[in-house]
Amino acid sequence: LLCQSLFIKNILCAEALAQRIYSDDHIKFFCFQMVNSQSEKTFIRNKAAQVFALLFVTEYLTKWPKFFFDILSVVGLNPRGVDLYLRILMAVDAELVDRDVVHTSEEARRNTLLKDTMREQCIPSLVESWYQILQTYQYTNSELTCQCLEVVGAYVSWIDLSLIANERFINMLLGHMSIEVLREEACDCLFEIVNKGMDPIDKTKLVETLCQVLQSAGLFIEDDVDFLARFSKLINGIGQALIASWSKLVKIGDLKNAQDTLQAIEAKVALMLQLLIHEDDDISSNIIGFCYDYLHLLKQLPVLSEQQKANVEAIMLAVMKKLTYDEEYNFENEGEDEAMFVEYRKQLKLLLDRLAQVSPELLLVSVRRVFNTTLQNWQTKPFMEVEVAIRLLYMLAEALPVSHSAHFTGDTKASALQDMMRTLVTSGISTYQHTSVTLEFFETVVRYEKFFSLEPQHIPNVLIAFLDHRGLRHTNPKVRSRISYLFSRFVKSLNKQMNPFIEDVLNRIQDLLELSPPENGYHALLTSDDQLFIYETAGVLIVNSEYSTERKRALMRNLLAPLMERFKVLLEKLVMAQDEDGRCVIYIYISIYFHSRTSKAFSNKQTVKQCGCSEVYLDCLQTFLPALSCPLQKEVLRSGVRTFLHRMIICLEEEVLPFIPSASEHMLKDCEAKDLQEFIPLINQITAKFKTQVSPFLQQMFMPLLHAIFEVLHQPAEDNDQSAALEKQMLRRSYFAFLQTVTGSGMSEVIANQGAENVERVLFTIIQGAVDYPDPIAQKTCFIILSKLVELWGGKDGPVGFADFVYKHIVPACFLAPLKQTFDLADAQTVLALSECAVTLKTIHLKRGLECIQYLQQEYLPSLQVAPEIIQEFCQALQQPDAKVFKNYLKVK
Repeated sequence: LLCQSLFIKNILCAEALAQRIYSDDHIKFFCFQMVNSQSEKTFIRNKAAQVFALLFVTEYLTKWPKFFFDILSVVGLNPRGVDLYLRILMAVDAELVDRDVVHTSEEARRNTLLKDTMREQCIPSLVESWYQILQTYQYTNSELTCQCLEVVGAYVSWIDLSLIANERFINMLLGHMSIEVLREEACDCLFEIVNKGMDPIDKTKLVETLCQVLQSAGLFIEDDVDFLARFSKLINGIGQALIASWSKLVKIGDLKNAQDTLQAIEAKVALMLQLLIHEDDDISSNIIGFCYDYLHLLKQLPVLSEQQKANVEAIMLAVMKKLTYDEEYNFENEGEDEAMFVEYRKQLKLLLDRLAQVSPELLLVSVRRVFNTTLQNWQTKPFMEVEVAIRLLYMLAEALPVSHSAHFTGDTKASALQDMMRTLVTSGISTYQHTSVTLEFFETVVRYEKFFSLEPQHIPNVLIAFLDHRGLRHTNPKVRSRISYLFSRFVKSLNKQMNPFIEDVLNRIQDLLELSPPENGYHALLTSDDQLFIYETAGVLIVNSEYSTERKRALMRNLLAPLMERFKVLLEKLVMAQDEDGRCVIYIYISIYFHSRTSKAFSNKQTVKQCGCSEVYLDCLQTFLPALSCPLQKEVLRSGVRTFLHRMIICLEEEVLPFIPSASEHMLKDCEAKDLQEFIPLINQITAKFKTQVSPFLQQMFMPLLHAIFEVLHQPAEDNDQSAALEKQMLRRSYFAFLQTVTGSGMSEVIANQGAENVERVLFTIIQGAVDYPDPIAQKTCFIILSKLVELWGGKDGPVGFADFVYKHIVPACFLAPLKQTFDLADAQTVLALSECAVTLKTIHLKRGLECIQYLQQEYLPSLQVAPEIIQEFCQALQQPDAKVFKNYLKVK
């Protein structure tokens, strides 16, 4: 309560000062003193500062031009007053400059004006106050001094640098670098100064002056880890600033100064390497930007000196060393520290890629040396060294240019990569007892799958490794999970080389394909998500084999038959309400999903029909459809069957059509919004794929589907039920998407044959969607439908009464929709909706010609009280041959 009371008093005093309610100096002094003598609670001080910052933003340009002078005149050098003053400055900077805050264009203009006015009126005085604060408190109050340094660092990005980058300020900051409690904040302040944009020659001089003083102070040999984390960031900024200056000088042709700057850069490389190789990853990470830019600089030089070549090699060795895991890395329970190291490794990987661009030969030689040395005696090496050796080989695949990686071309002289891969798969390293090594082995095997096309004799041993305790039967579930995916990729990429091993592999993975664990409590080796990859792999092996269609059909039936039998048993238990723990419905769904996944093995070259497997999948479909009649767990069962039908429409093509009417009838019973929303894409897929083949079916189910949709949309819902509102919005979009598919697939007769009353109802829902609902995605779709209907029916030979509908409803919709307050052209989807609205009007004009123009000029637009000159201008734009002209006209108007 005390905090709240003080905060309210602060606000009242601040408002009194801002509004200049009191002219008496004593009262004003009291108000400042009230704010100045605030509670020690940090959040209260921050909130008071924020209030002042907001007052500054709103009042400085008009009512309170002496904002900072008033504050400075009262707070002086009083510690509490200085604390508030500095917090206000940071709050003002956050309001004006903070890039994390999204500002409107109006706010951005206001902020620019505020900064310009501050530069003219008060910045020199503020800078002088900062100097006085630093000088006063640098030895007696480290908290205030650090706050002031933070303010200087924040403001230096947008004020005149000469106010800060001068002898007295820089000398003071460099002095702070020798004071333990100040040097980290001073380091950050110097970083902001170095980071300030300026003339490249001046920047080089400034940076060199800083470096000379820092070096003479002995800071380049500092060993305090916390300080070095900040110091490495400063050195990174110095290096990148110098490289940016060098690039600018080279670009303008000032080669002499560019050479001087290059020498300054080279002089920092030894320190850069020292920080890069530091055992603390935070320190190393902070310098990577400098390393990366330095390598980019070297890449642009025509010839490298011996020292530069040595620098490249030193960076390379540092990267290889820093890629290595620590012994403390927790592979079983990865936390924040482990996640940070993974991100750090990604940064190092970028450095390695850049090294490959500068000197691919050197990188290849270096990696090969490390790799061969490690794998010669891998049994005696710690896991960190073994893992990183394989990791380096893995990373070469992306790092090396194609010309150097050779992509295993099979030349008489084998490439270095080919030699290393041969060593990897023959060394026995796959038996190393550490998960990181195991995973790196398999990741690399899959990355270099082309090697096995050249040397297929190694495939059997690698397959065995995938299938035994090293891979799919590893003791670690994370390893098994990852191997499931990698095994799938390996088989897919080498499907032509797999033929000799197909039946052996299928036999070995048989136990991994079981739908659920046995009843004795034994836990399955793989999760259902992992099994999806195994089922897909099995399908790929069968489909891409060189077997006869009869043999393929038999193998596919053998693969899926146990699943179908299990499905029948589980469905019967579910129907009999014997699914007490809910496992039946889960495994029913998974079973259907496994069937669907095997179908991904088929392609345009190897279709289901060509492989002789149509009968197998038709039997599956026949088996699954009864699940739609089950009164229990309807949502889950329908979802599973729908997924399978989507796949079968692709794989079985017209053979699936006899099953669609019955399936649709079941899925439309007792529908909810989500059911319909997920059912409509299935109908859209059928319509778009088979078009006139499914016209009779569509005509029959068109109105039942629409009635189900309308019934759900008209169901009452609570005003504040956002979930229900969103479901209805998504269903409405799906409904319009369905109509778009029907009209766009050349089957507008499906709508036309529904009877006059139903056709009219459908048309009015489209008009309603285009105008009444503030949903630009639906509006866009509705205008696409209207445009298509006008194209099909809007001519002289169109359906009776449609021309009247065009003028009475479609034309008004094209004007009423954009005039809605909710029609926001700042939204990208709304812009697309307006574009389709323009297309609709253009289509009407193309189909009705002069009649359309006359209607607009003489009847409709005058009824809206549109000025004659605007009507003329509009009609001229509409008649332009180029549709873009009219679209742009609508956007502007």
